[in-house]
Amino acid sequence: MRTIDWVDGAVVIVDQTRLPGEVVWLHLSTVDSLIDAIQRLAVRGAPALGVAGAMGVALAARSSDDPSVVADLVHRVETARPTAVNLARGARRAAAVLPSATAALEVALRIRDEEIESSAEMARLGADLVTSLCGPSARLLTHCNTGALATVVGGTALAVAFELHRRGTLGGVIASETRPLLQGARLTTWELARAGVPHRLAVDSAGPFLMARGEVDAVILGADRICANGDVVNKVGSYAHALGARAAGIPFICVAPESTVDLSAPGGAEVEIEDRGAAEIVGSSAPPGTAAVNPAFDVTPASLVTAIVTDTRVWHP
Repeated sequence: MRTIDWVDGAVVIVDQTRLPGEVVWLHLSTVDSLIDAIQRLAVRGAPALGVAGAMGVALAARSSDDPSVVADLVHRVETARPTAVNLARGARRAAAVLPSATAALEVALRIRDEEIESSAEMARLGADLVTSLCGPSARLLTHCNTGALATVVGGTALAVAFELHRRGTLGGVIASETRPLLQGARLTTWELARAGVPHRLAVDSAGPFLMARGEVDAVILGADRICANGDVVNKVGSYAHALGARAAGIPFICVAPESTVDLSAPGGAEVEIEDRGAAEIVGSSAPPGTAAVNPAFDVTPASLVTAIVTDTRVWHP
Protein backbone atom coordinates (compact mmCIF):
# COMPACT_ATOMS: atom_id res chain seq x y z
CA MET A 1 0.00 0.00 0.00
CA ARG A 2 1.06 3.61 -0.52
CA THR A 3 1.33 5.16 2.92
CA ILE A 4 1.04 8.68 1.49
CA ASP A 5 -0.83 9.62 -1.66
CA TRP A 6 -3.10 12.21 -3.29
CA VAL A 7 -6.77 11.22 -3.58
CA ASP A 8 -9.68 13.44 -4.62
CA GLY A 9 -8.03 16.74 -3.73
CA ALA A 10 -6.55 15.63 -0.40
CA VAL A 11 -3.31 14.24 0.97
CA VAL A 12 -4.12 10.75 2.26
CA ILE A 13 -1.80 9.24 4.88
CA VAL A 14 -1.69 6.41 7.36
CA ASP A 15 -1.78 8.07 10.80
CA GLN A 16 1.44 6.69 12.27
CA THR A 17 0.50 7.81 15.77
CA ARG A 18 -2.30 5.21 15.82
CA LEU A 19 -0.10 2.23 14.91
CA PRO A 20 0.22 -0.60 15.70
CA GLY A 21 -3.15 -0.66 17.41
CA GLU A 22 -5.21 0.38 14.41
CA VAL A 23 -4.77 1.49 10.81
CA VAL A 24 -6.38 4.91 10.42
CA TRP A 25 -6.32 6.85 7.16
CA LEU A 26 -6.35 10.64 7.35
CA HIS A 27 -7.67 12.79 4.49
CA LEU A 28 -5.89 16.14 4.79
CA SER A 29 -7.54 18.75 2.60
CA THR A 30 -6.05 21.89 4.16
CA VAL A 31 -2.54 23.15 4.74
CA ASP A 32 -3.24 23.51 8.46
CA SER A 33 -4.28 19.88 8.79
CA LEU A 34 -1.18 18.74 6.88
CA ILE A 35 1.17 20.83 9.03
CA ASP A 36 -0.47 19.44 12.14
CA ALA A 37 0.07 15.89 10.84
CA ILE A 38 3.73 16.65 10.12
CA GLN A 39 4.42 18.22 13.50
CA ARG A 40 2.74 15.52 15.57
CA LEU A 41 4.47 12.83 13.46
CA ALA A 42 1.33 11.36 11.93
CA VAL A 43 3.47 11.47 8.79
CA ARG A 44 7.26 11.24 9.19
CA GLY A 45 10.36 9.88 7.47
CA ALA A 46 12.47 11.99 5.15
CA PRO A 47 11.15 10.73 1.77
CA ALA A 48 7.53 10.79 2.94
CA LEU A 49 8.03 14.34 4.21
CA GLY A 50 9.36 15.36 0.80
CA VAL A 51 6.17 14.09 -0.80
CA ALA A 52 4.08 15.75 1.91
CA GLY A 53 5.87 19.06 1.42
CA ALA A 54 5.18 19.11 -2.31
CA MET A 55 1.57 18.07 -1.83
CA GLY A 56 1.24 20.80 0.79
CA VAL A 57 2.18 23.35 -1.85
CA ALA A 58 -0.52 21.93 -4.12
CA LEU A 59 -3.04 22.35 -1.29
CA ALA A 60 -1.84 25.92 -0.74
CA ALA A 61 -2.18 26.79 -4.42
CA ARG A 62 -5.71 25.40 -4.51
CA SER A 63 -6.77 27.30 -1.39
CA SER A 64 -6.22 30.89 -2.55
CA ASP A 65 -5.66 33.10 -5.59
CA ASP A 66 -3.71 35.61 -3.51
CA PRO A 67 0.04 35.09 -4.14
CA SER A 68 0.99 36.48 -0.73
CA VAL A 69 -1.36 34.07 1.06
CA VAL A 70 -0.02 31.14 -0.93
CA ALA A 71 3.58 32.20 -0.25
CA ASP A 72 2.89 32.30 3.48
CA LEU A 73 1.30 28.85 3.41
CA VAL A 74 4.24 27.44 1.45
CA HIS A 75 6.69 28.87 3.97
CA ARG A 76 4.77 27.28 6.83
CA VAL A 77 4.85 23.91 5.09
CA GLU A 78 8.57 23.94 4.34
CA THR A 79 9.50 25.02 7.88
CA ALA A 80 7.09 22.71 9.74
CA ARG A 81 10.09 20.61 10.84
CA PRO A 82 13.61 21.97 10.40
CA THR A 83 16.01 19.00 10.29
CA ALA A 84 14.80 16.69 7.51
CA VAL A 85 15.94 18.28 4.25
CA ASN A 86 13.35 16.52 2.08
CA LEU A 87 10.41 18.47 3.50
CA ALA A 88 11.71 21.87 2.44
CA ARG A 89 13.20 20.49 -0.77
CA GLY A 90 9.89 18.95 -1.85
CA ALA A 91 7.97 22.12 -1.02
CA ARG A 92 10.42 24.28 -2.95
CA ARG A 93 10.32 22.04 -6.02
CA ALA A 94 6.53 22.36 -6.18
CA ALA A 95 6.62 26.08 -5.34
CA ALA A 96 8.93 26.70 -8.31
CA VAL A 97 6.01 26.14 -10.72
CA LEU A 98 3.50 28.39 -8.92
CA PRO A 99 1.07 30.04 -9.41
CA SER A 100 -0.26 27.03 -11.30
CA ALA A 101 -1.95 24.66 -8.84
CA THR A 102 -2.11 22.02 -11.56
CA ALA A 103 1.61 22.23 -12.20
CA ALA A 104 2.36 22.10 -8.46
CA LEU A 105 0.32 18.93 -8.12
CA GLU A 106 2.10 17.40 -11.12
CA VAL A 107 5.44 18.04 -9.42
CA ALA A 108 4.17 16.52 -6.18
CA LEU A 109 3.00 13.38 -7.96
CA ARG A 110 6.35 13.19 -9.77
CA ILE A 111 8.17 13.31 -6.43
CA ARG A 112 5.88 10.55 -5.14
CA ASP A 113 6.71 8.36 -8.14
CA GLU A 114 10.42 9.14 -7.85
CA GLU A 115 10.41 7.93 -4.26
CA ILE A 116 8.69 4.69 -5.29
CA GLU A 117 11.36 4.03 -7.92
CA SER A 118 14.10 5.10 -5.53
CA SER A 119 13.01 2.59 -2.92
CA ALA A 120 13.37 -0.30 -5.36
CA GLU A 121 16.87 0.79 -6.37
CA MET A 122 18.03 1.27 -2.77
CA ALA A 123 16.74 -2.19 -1.90
CA ARG A 124 18.74 -3.76 -4.71
CA LEU A 125 21.97 -1.84 -4.16
CA GLY A 126 21.77 -2.18 -0.39
CA ALA A 127 21.09 -5.91 -0.45
CA ASP A 128 24.04 -6.46 -2.78
CA LEU A 129 26.28 -4.44 -0.46
CA VAL A 130 25.17 -6.19 2.73
CA THR A 131 25.72 -9.60 1.15
CA SER A 132 29.19 -8.62 -0.04
CA LEU A 133 30.15 -7.35 3.42
CA CYS A 134 28.39 -9.86 5.67
CA GLY A 135 27.81 -13.04 3.69
CA PRO A 136 24.61 -14.92 2.88
CA SER A 137 22.84 -14.81 6.25
CA ALA A 138 23.21 -11.25 7.56
CA ARG A 139 21.82 -10.33 10.95
CA LEU A 140 20.90 -6.65 10.95
CA LEU A 141 20.20 -4.06 13.62
CA THR A 142 18.11 -1.09 12.59
CA HIS A 143 16.97 2.07 14.32
CA CYS A 144 13.78 4.14 14.04
CA ASN A 145 11.49 3.31 11.12
CA THR A 146 12.61 3.21 7.50
CA GLY A 147 9.93 1.16 5.77
CA ALA A 148 6.98 2.19 3.63
CA LEU A 149 5.70 4.39 6.44
CA ALA A 150 8.77 6.58 6.04
CA THR A 151 8.60 6.64 2.24
CA VAL A 152 5.65 5.72 0.00
CA VAL A 153 6.19 2.00 -0.54
CA GLY A 154 9.11 -0.26 0.27
CA GLY A 155 11.34 1.98 2.31
CA THR A 156 15.03 2.85 2.64
CA ALA A 157 17.03 0.72 5.10
CA LEU A 158 14.09 -1.54 5.81
CA ALA A 159 13.60 -2.08 2.08
CA VAL A 160 17.07 -3.64 2.08
CA ALA A 161 15.99 -6.05 4.82
CA PHE A 162 12.85 -6.90 2.84
CA GLU A 163 14.95 -7.58 -0.28
CA LEU A 164 17.39 -9.79 1.62
CA HIS A 165 14.42 -11.70 3.03
CA ARG A 166 13.04 -12.19 -0.47
CA ARG A 167 16.42 -13.51 -1.58
CA GLY A 168 16.62 -15.88 1.37
CA THR A 169 19.81 -14.25 2.66
CA LEU A 170 18.58 -12.49 5.80
CA GLY A 171 19.50 -13.91 9.18
CA GLY A 172 17.02 -11.71 11.04
CA VAL A 173 16.51 -8.13 12.21
CA ILE A 174 16.86 -6.51 15.61
CA ALA A 175 14.76 -3.36 15.83
CA SER A 176 15.73 -0.86 18.50
CA GLU A 177 12.79 0.77 20.28
CA THR A 178 13.75 4.33 19.30
CA ARG A 179 12.79 6.37 22.32
CA PRO A 180 10.99 8.51 23.21
CA LEU A 181 8.20 7.91 20.65
CA LEU A 182 9.07 4.27 19.96
CA GLN A 183 9.01 4.33 16.17
CA GLY A 184 11.05 1.14 16.15
CA ALA A 185 8.81 -0.67 18.61
CA ARG A 186 5.52 0.58 17.17
CA LEU A 187 6.21 0.92 13.47
CA THR A 188 9.22 -1.14 12.42
CA THR A 189 8.05 -4.30 14.16
CA TRP A 190 4.59 -3.78 12.60
CA GLU A 191 6.09 -3.57 9.11
CA LEU A 192 8.45 -6.51 9.67
CA ALA A 193 5.61 -8.67 10.95
CA ARG A 194 3.43 -7.79 7.96
CA ALA A 195 6.27 -8.83 5.65
CA GLY A 196 6.93 -12.07 7.52
CA VAL A 197 10.50 -11.06 8.37
CA PRO A 198 11.99 -12.71 11.49
CA HIS A 199 12.78 -10.01 14.03
CA ARG A 200 13.33 -9.16 17.68
CA LEU A 201 12.86 -5.92 19.60
CA ALA A 202 15.57 -4.43 21.82
CA VAL A 203 15.84 -1.35 23.99
CA ASP A 204 18.02 1.32 22.36
CA SER A 205 20.87 1.03 24.84
CA ALA A 206 21.20 -2.73 24.27
CA GLY A 207 22.37 -2.25 20.68
CA PRO A 208 26.12 -1.78 21.26
CA PHE A 209 26.21 -4.68 23.72
CA LEU A 210 24.43 -6.99 21.27
CA MET A 211 27.00 -6.00 18.66
CA ALA A 212 29.85 -6.65 21.09
CA ARG A 213 28.70 -10.19 21.80
CA GLY A 214 28.39 -11.06 18.13
CA GLU A 215 24.63 -10.99 17.58
CA VAL A 216 24.71 -8.33 14.84
CA ASP A 217 26.55 -8.43 11.51
CA ALA A 218 25.71 -4.87 10.39
CA VAL A 219 23.84 -1.77 11.50
CA ILE A 220 21.60 -0.39 8.78
CA LEU A 221 19.48 2.74 9.11
CA GLY A 222 18.16 5.72 7.21
CA ALA A 223 18.86 9.46 7.30
CA ASP A 224 16.99 12.70 7.57
CA ARG A 225 19.89 14.59 6.02
CA ILE A 226 23.26 13.55 4.59
CA CYS A 227 25.83 16.33 4.56
CA ALA A 228 28.36 17.05 1.84
CA ASN A 229 31.18 15.46 3.85
CA GLY A 230 29.20 12.27 4.58
CA ASP A 231 28.01 13.15 8.08
CA VAL A 232 24.66 11.47 8.68
CA VAL A 233 21.85 13.25 10.53
CA ASN A 234 19.32 10.69 11.71
CA LYS A 235 17.04 9.80 14.61
CA VAL A 236 18.70 10.33 17.97
CA GLY A 237 20.40 7.11 19.06
CA SER A 238 22.01 6.51 15.67
CA TYR A 239 25.36 7.90 16.84
CA ALA A 240 25.48 5.43 19.76
CA HIS A 241 24.87 2.54 17.35
CA ALA A 242 27.65 3.84 15.10
CA LEU A 243 30.08 3.89 18.03
CA GLY A 244 29.01 0.37 18.94
CA ALA A 245 29.50 -0.81 15.38
CA ARG A 246 32.99 0.68 15.22
CA ALA A 247 33.96 -0.95 18.53
CA ALA A 248 32.59 -4.32 17.35
CA GLY A 249 34.24 -4.04 13.93
CA ILE A 250 31.02 -4.37 11.94
CA PRO A 251 29.64 -2.20 9.08
CA PHE A 252 27.49 0.86 9.77
CA ILE A 253 25.40 1.49 6.65
CA CYS A 254 23.09 4.40 5.88
CA VAL A 255 20.40 4.01 3.21
CA ALA A 256 18.64 7.12 1.89
CA PRO A 257 17.67 8.55 -1.49
CA GLU A 258 19.79 11.14 -3.30
CA SER A 259 17.08 13.65 -2.36
CA THR A 260 18.32 13.41 1.24
CA VAL A 261 21.88 14.41 0.32
CA ASP A 262 22.32 18.11 1.12
CA LEU A 263 25.43 19.52 -0.53
CA SER A 264 24.65 22.94 0.94
CA ALA A 265 25.41 21.57 4.42
CA PRO A 266 29.19 21.06 4.66
CA GLY A 267 28.85 18.92 7.79
CA GLY A 268 26.57 17.99 10.63
CA ALA A 269 27.57 20.98 12.74
CA GLU A 270 25.74 23.25 10.27
CA VAL A 271 22.39 21.41 10.55
CA GLU A 272 19.69 22.68 12.88
CA ILE A 273 18.73 19.85 15.22
CA GLU A 274 15.08 19.92 16.25
CA ASP A 275 14.44 19.76 20.00
CA ARG A 276 10.92 18.53 20.69
CA GLY A 277 10.68 19.79 24.26
CA ALA A 278 10.07 18.18 27.61
CA ALA A 279 6.56 16.78 27.21
CA GLU A 280 7.65 13.67 25.25
CA ILE A 281 10.18 12.53 27.86
CA VAL A 282 9.11 13.91 31.23
CA GLY A 283 5.44 12.90 31.32
CA SER A 284 4.58 10.86 34.40
CA SER A 285 8.07 9.40 34.82
CA ALA A 286 9.82 12.44 36.31
CA PRO A 287 8.93 15.04 38.95
CA PRO A 288 6.81 17.92 37.64
CA GLY A 289 8.89 20.79 36.34
CA THR A 290 11.92 18.65 35.47
CA ALA A 291 14.00 20.35 32.79
CA ALA A 292 14.73 18.25 29.73
CA VAL A 293 16.81 18.14 26.58
CA ASN A 294 15.10 16.21 23.79
CA PRO A 295 16.97 16.33 20.47
CA ALA A 296 14.99 14.48 17.84
CA PHE A 297 18.13 13.74 15.82
CA ASP A 298 21.87 13.31 16.22
CA VAL A 299 24.88 13.48 13.92
CA THR A 300 27.03 10.46 13.06
CA PRO A 301 30.37 11.68 11.70
CA ALA A 302 31.41 10.38 8.30
CA SER A 303 34.42 8.66 9.87
CA LEU A 304 32.07 6.14 11.48
CA VAL A 305 30.02 5.46 8.32
CA THR A 306 31.03 2.40 6.30
CA ALA A 307 28.81 3.21 3.34
CA ILE A 308 25.91 5.37 2.22
CA VAL A 309 23.54 3.68 -0.22
CA THR A 310 21.34 5.90 -2.35
CA ASP A 311 19.17 5.10 -5.34
CA THR A 312 22.07 5.82 -7.71
CA ARG A 313 25.29 4.86 -5.92
CA VAL A 314 27.14 3.33 -3.02
CA TRP A 315 29.23 6.04 -1.39
CA HIS A 316 32.08 5.34 1.04
CA PRO A 317 32.58 8.67 2.84
